[in-house]
Amino acid sequence: MKNTLIALFLLFTHTTMLSQDWANLTQYQAANAELIPGEHPVIFMGNSITEGWVNAMPEFFTNNGYLGRGISGQTTPQMLLRFRQDVIALKPKVVVILAGTNDIAGNTGPMTLAQVMDNVKSKADLASANGIKVIIASVLQSFDYSWAPEKQPNLKIPELNKMIKTYCAGSMHHYLDYFSAMVGDKNDLRAEITYDGVHPNKIGYEIMAPLASMTIGKVLGQ
Repeated sequence: MKNTLIALFLLFTHTTMLSQDWANLTQYQAANAELIPGEHPVIFMGNSITEGWVNAMPEFFTNNGYLGRGISGQTTPQMLLRFRQDVIALKPKVVVILAGTNDIAGNTGPMTLAQVMDNVKSKADLASANGIKVIIASVLQSFDYSWAPEKQPNLKIPELNKMIKTYCAGSMHHYLDYFSAMVGDKNDLRAEITYDGVHPNKIGYEIMAPLASMTIGKVLGQ
């Protein structure tokens, strides 16, 4: 009995310690420490869609000097907490922000679209205050989430994208429209460019890559 209680205590302590790193600040800590600030002119900040892009098309990042800072499952408040260490401290010229779908899914609790936008705006404000130009990408469309059904992303994502586009139009920031090139007939991702209805496959990333590079080129050329 005593050994069982000790084992349960150790398990609880270990789980609690892991849960304290809510924003997963440790994921890129070692990699960031090895970089020279300014070495990468463009950083992509996001969730599993960004993380998966680095894995699916590593050459897109290495050949262009881009750096991926995506973490699977993350929501905008988590990204906001790590924004200084994973973006600002690395001194890029441009940050590309792609975030919001996991907020709609409720990964870290209920979030309104207005709250999502507040977090996106806070990241943009932090970047601008540190001389970093901001590109905010449209959220990729999903019809439904397998892990969080009945959240209506097919309705909420288009509305969020309208909010992002309007915000960019009224600010110095730049809107990157993946949505229009990837949306299907049912407000979903087209079947040929996704493996699960949420994440792009390599064909999907091959659509995103030139759109991102074109927008980055315009921003860097200003």
